[in-house]
Amino acid sequence: MPESMTDWEGCYLENNTPWNRGAASPPLIEWVRRARPQGRALVPGCGLGHDVAMLAEAGVDAAGLDISATAIERAQAAHPGHQERFVHGDLFALPNPWLGTFDLVFEHTCLSGMPPEWRPKYRDAVAAALKPGGLLVGVWYVSPDMDPGESGPPFAISVAQLDDLFAGWQIVEDYVPTVAYADREGRERVRVLKPSVS
Repeated sequence: MPESMTDWEGCYLENNTPWNRGAASPPLIEWVRRARPQGRALVPGCGLGHDVAMLAEAGVDAAGLDISATAIERAQAAHPGHQERFVHGDLFALPNPWLGTFDLVFEHTCLSGMPPEWRPKYRDAVAAALKPGGLLVGVWYVSPDMDPGESGPPFAISVAQLDDLFAGWQIVEDYVPTVAYADREGRERVRVLKPSVS
């Protein structure tokens, strides 16, 4: 058994991956169809790569990163046309050639899988990955469906906590999506953010 639900490699080895829904995030699909993003994108915590493949098929030069080697191997097997897009690595130790090179970072279940005390580190890593003027496009999990006594992950992030975490960042878009996985209706929020210029 994995040591915890933040032992992501152990979770993949045990096939204990409730976050994997077998398809890209519906709110993310909707946003991409409407916004028609272009450029280079990073999907941290990409898991089995459904969001990455969707973005690539929409014309985005997307790269998926995951700390679990097994997740990356499975993503490459699931999306054979996009194998080179999946990279085993750590968001908090990005390779130097990746720093400041992404037009977009797409957030979907990565932050909610991390202990809340890691959130500032996550924010800083995203800011370091983005080009000046780049965007963080997030499908944020604000109200997970959890059993009594469960403490997470997933770890909910409230709108007020999002405000605090990204204080000083520009809110480009912010809304409750009208599409979702079957049990996530009303539990997510799309918020697109641009880092402040330092």
